[in-house]
Amino acid sequence: MSVVDKIKAEMAKTQKNKATSYHLGQLKAKLAKLKRDLLMPSSGGGGGGVGFDVAKTGVARVGFVGFPSVGKSTLMSKLTGTHSEVGAYEFTTLTTVPGVIQHKGAKIQILDLPGIIEGAKDGKGRGRQVIAVARTCSLIFIVLDVLKPMTDKRIIEKELEGFGIRLNKKPPAIIFKKKEKGGITITNTVPLTHITAEEVKAVLSEYRIHNADVTFKEDATIDDLIDIVEIRYCSIYIPCIYVLNKIDQISIEELDLIYKIPNAVPICANHEWNFDELLETMWNKLDLVRVYTKPKGQLPDYTQPVVLTSEKATVEDFCNSIHKAILEQFKCAYVWGSSVKHNPQKVGKDHVLKDEDVVQIVKNNAELTFLIATKEIEHEYA
Repeated sequence: MSVVDKIKAEMAKTQKNKATSYHLGQLKAKLAKLKRDLLMPSSGGGGGGVGFDVAKTGVARVGFVGFPSVGKSTLMSKLTGTHSEVGAYEFTTLTTVPGVIQHKGAKIQILDLPGIIEGAKDGKGRGRQVIAVARTCSLIFIVLDVLKPMTDKRIIEKELEGFGIRLNKKPPAIIFKKKEKGGITITNTVPLTHITAEEVKAVLSEYRIHNADVTFKEDATIDDLIDIVEIRYCSIYIPCIYVLNKIDQISIEELDLIYKIPNAVPICANHEWNFDELLETMWNKLDLVRVYTKPKGQLPDYTQPVVLTSEKATVEDFCNSIHKAILEQFKCAYVWGSSVKHNPQKVGKDHVLKDEDVVQIVKNNAELTFLIATKEIEHEYA
């Protein structure tokens, strides 16, 4: 029996009460640490392997995850024009196949990952390498065959969950901050019904954290607390779309049922059915921000937007995405769009932009004319 199995067995036979809450908290934290060490060894080889390391390009990365022969390679080829080996047998794709799609002015990288099998999180079928690449994605497409049971969906979710990937979830509303001294201070803005102060201290003790401030803003569980502590090591939150392929082989009534599945988009990769809805759902999940440049005295350039992520969408991020030298002479910016009350409105570099804003940058004593091409920008500052 492995150490993980021993801990699970001990947790199963331990009755939960006030006397055992500290011990159970330590066991859960120990189990989370062991899983992390097994999945992400210190040697850093979790995502390695021939054909698995792919250089990141574009503003976002979308990974196709699914069982063998569900149509991932066909979908990849149809969306991007990139050839990914297609066959009527399982495990046709043996390495990560990258491609690029241009959508709404944004360059988005697509990764066709080898098919995974049950037990992937334990290393079966090179599962660790596949899921390790999936962890680097901005969005995951779980590709499913509508002719096979929906249990496939639950199995894949379990495999990804076991590797620290939280699908379509947000981090728990827990503020955790280490400090030099003062012990463990626990505060909460809502009643806690799933976790006690003793369990909080037990979890932190297992991580050798003896001085910290912990604030609960929701009725969290021990697992939620462990996730917050593990975020810097293992846990990662990624949006997901369930792509149900081969709808040409089902009835209208069955299609209506599929539409009731949350975050699901039915398609037929072979006939390119419903690709518009798939791409629109992808765009909404990625939550990208397009910003248009406006040189002085000219109309905005709507042909080449600067595409930012919603987490990094300030005027400063906008300037850096074009050329870092712009900030050295930055004075202010004028913005037209939904992020301001007046059009135009003068803003500073910390202003947060929204999708389809128009920006005009003013540098010290003069107007900074935007030059999108990198070579032209370098020539401007030479």
